[in-house]
Amino acid sequence: MSRPQSLLLLSGTLLLLCLFALSLATGAGEYGPRALLGYLFGDPALRQDPQFTMILHTLRLPRTLCALLVGVCVALSATLLQSATRNPLAEPGLLGVNAGAVLALVVGITWFGVESAYGYLLWSGLGALLANLIVLALGLMLGGATPLKLILVGVALSATFGGLANYLLLSNLVVLEQFRFWNLGSLAASSLDAIGHVTPFVVLALILSLLLCRPLTLLQMGDLQARALGIHPALIRVGVLLASTLFIACAIAIAGPIAFVGFLAAYCARLVEPVRLAVQIRFSALFGVLFLLLADLLARVLIRPFEMPSGILLALIGAPTLIVVVQRGGFRSLLAVK
Repeated sequence: MSRPQSLLLLSGTLLLLCLFALSLATGAGEYGPRALLGYLFGDPALRQDPQFTMILHTLRLPRTLCALLVGVCVALSATLLQSATRNPLAEPGLLGVNAGAVLALVVGITWFGVESAYGYLLWSGLGALLANLIVLALGLMLGGATPLKLILVGVALSATFGGLANYLLLSNLVVLEQFRFWNLGSLAASSLDAIGHVTPFVVLALILSLLLCRPLTLLQMGDLQARALGIHPALIRVGVLLASTLFIACAIAIAGPIAFVGFLAAYCARLVEPVRLAVQIRFSALFGVLFLLLADLLARVLIRPFEMPSGILLALIGAPTLIVVVQRGGFRSLLAVK
């Protein structure tokens, strides 16, 4: 990395530590930063306060760790998809992957009584994989998986999957009550157990992503040039498909379909480093966590004593950003990239 990139990464990491501490000091209860500092430095009154201990370990710490995990997952998923498809606007929400995962999870909850974290992970993973395969297959059937066609197919699939999921939910009011807040994208229901269940799969996807960095970077030159250098494009795209599916399944299993974080993080990372994917991945993960932590903090305080789902705030930020990107040339790049 260049010196400015290293300084930016260091500054972002320091900001992340500040937001992490602020997240632990904000939220349910009347305990603020002073109480957190007292607890960390061994204040016996706070250490023996059962209410503060419960709030910190059961509510604030799990959702903070969840923001870290989900931010990394959605950001890296978007970065991999953008690189593999050479589509500057590719993002799991825009390609219909989130909607496919949600539909599969609704089917699992409604018809098979899925309740465990592993069950959520399995069903959301199957849905994300199916949606990925359908998007790529339809894009190829329509005369080549160009970026614009992938986006259009993803939008159509999102509407279809969303309609089917809503139909199933309306036919089962008990499941609807359980599902409706989660479906907006929220970290409020996070738990350490659920985070522990998905963490090994996130690590596996992260390792696979790091192994794909060099061949994916070479793939940007085109399939013919990549083959000449000993790269197998189809095999690399299968690896991206698996890594992206694992990332999205883990994120949706613990936080619901949070959209636009991946797009925002990957777009900002590409501004910092437009070529080297290994560097993009570092910055994308950092930006993803920063955006999600900040959105979650705002969600807790904007309408206190109530709480706004983080997904709503991110949609309010992400949608205008997407429009600006398209207006400044993103749409022309969609038409031009093959």
